[in-house]
Amino acid sequence: MTYFKLKPGTDWDEVKERIKERNIYLTDEDLRLEPGKEEVLLKNLAEKMERSPEEVRIYIESISYNKDAAS
Repeated sequence: MTYFKLKPGTDWDEVKERIKERNIYLTDEDLRLEPGKEEVLLKNLAEKMERSPEEVRIYIESISYNKDAAS
């Protein structure tokens, strides 16, 4: 079951760049989002960011829903 979805109309490239600005060790490959494989992205980022997948999901959603910086 997919429990992570970007809101419709969210530009992933823009969100990805915001994430990279705050986490300079992440690469484009780390942030590659393939349709239907959101859980894979969350698990990989959770490992790299030393957070839980749920924390990463919240982080990404905060960036995708807001123009302001997320921590």
